[in-house]
Amino acid sequence: MELEVLRRAPLFASIGDDAFALLTKELTEVNLTRGSSLFKEGDQGDQLYFILSGKIKLGRRAPDGRENLLAILGPGEIFGEMALFDPSPRTATATAVSETRLVGLKHENLRDVLQTRPEVSTQLLQALARRLRRTNESLADLVFSDVPGRVAKALLDLADRFGRPAQDGVLVPHELTQEELAQLVGASRETVNKALAEFVQRGWLRLEARAVVILDLNRLRGRSR
Repeated sequence: MELEVLRRAPLFASIGDDAFALLTKELTEVNLTRGSSLFKEGDQGDQLYFILSGKIKLGRRAPDGRENLLAILGPGEIFGEMALFDPSPRTATATAVSETRLVGLKHENLRDVLQTRPEVSTQLLQALARRLRRTNESLADLVFSDVPGRVAKALLDLADRFGRPAQDGVLVPHELTQEELAQLVGASRETVNKALAEFVQRGWLRLEARAVVILDLNRLRGRSR
């Protein structure tokens, strides 16, 4: 198990070695193929998960069948932690968007650590605050930003977390289909494709299979505001 990935995760980064050892001794490893669901909306949850490699999408489905993506998560990030504090059914479906390796930690084991290691509670609350802040920003974008602006901002966020240098820019292997990218920004696939085509025409990015190469970060950043 790649414990060094966990050690860099926000929940573990600043806790002591003894607390880290207590938390990681009860982990169970999970391997998912692309398209496999870890849990579904409405399931009862008793674990939180840490991503070792790959990507997970969290989504909700409307009664009419439409899907909205709440987040795309990658290595070092956690999810499923809400049920630790509020043991209600899962509020989203977690699905792998690429080959993904995770480890699960049962809530009962984490609670045992929280009783004696208050610094772990602080880190967990900070992780929840970051998730809430990201959700608030997404809601504000839906109200105040047009679709091209939301697409630009989503690509920049994906670049910050998953991008790597390429010969002519920044390669962002987001692993998303066009439909999933549209769900992420809360727009139709046609509108998102139009925005992407405009960015390509302006020379700001190049499209690749489930990836983009950002050629002009400054222009794309300006369009995201």
